[in-house]
Amino acid sequence: MAHSAYVFDAYGTLFDVHAAVRKHAAKLGPDAQTFSFVWRQKQLEYSWVRALMQRYEDFWVLTEQALDTTFNLFPSADRGLRADLLNAYWALDCYPEVPEVLTSLKQAGARLAILSNGTPSMLESAAKAAGITELLDEIFSVHDLRTYKTDPRVYELVTNHFRVYPEAISFQSSNRWDIAGATAYGFRTVWMNRTAQPDEYPDLAPSAVLSDLTGLPFLV
Repeated sequence: MAHSAYVFDAYGTLFDVHAAVRKHAAKLGPDAQTFSFVWRQKQLEYSWVRALMQRYEDFWVLTEQALDTTFNLFPSADRGLRADLLNAYWALDCYPEVPEVLTSLKQAGARLAILSNGTPSMLESAAKAAGITELLDEIFSVHDLRTYKTDPRVYELVTNHFRVYPEAISFQSSNRWDIAGATAYGFRTVWMNRTAQPDEYPDLAPSAVLSDLTGLPFLV
């Protein structure tokens, strides 16, 4: 293998962050898709602000707070769905190609890991629901550091654990800001641009851009 380990962001890369709302879209009504987008944006926004202030709250707390804010922004949405939406977040659907791609990389001898803002319990639950737990060598969470991506210490969790230089790691994320942070740290980065978004960080370019994970095992 060209890289000794393949490390994946979780939410939006392996797991579909919009799956929770999609399960209850009919009850949420015509604004369901926008509701889901705002929930995700607030979740990320809160992580960045908390990291900058050095006032950590774990990712599950931020997920709950982001959902409450989203309900405030969409007063027509039924708040009675709050518990259902949060419960669904513990078992988000993985993208269709994920199990096959991870299996292919594992059979080729690669070590596989998740590196995520999620709490350990969130990530373990999502991996179990997706049926990929046995394919993973490690699940790295920011929780022990009490900060969030793109703090370089988050990416350092991987190199310290595997005892390799950054360039030995292939890091995959659907979040362009995460790819920028991992590129700055020195990882080989692959941007999973699932929704054909424009490049926001041209000075921190990924090594490759894919529309999903399918082509990853064929990159060198």
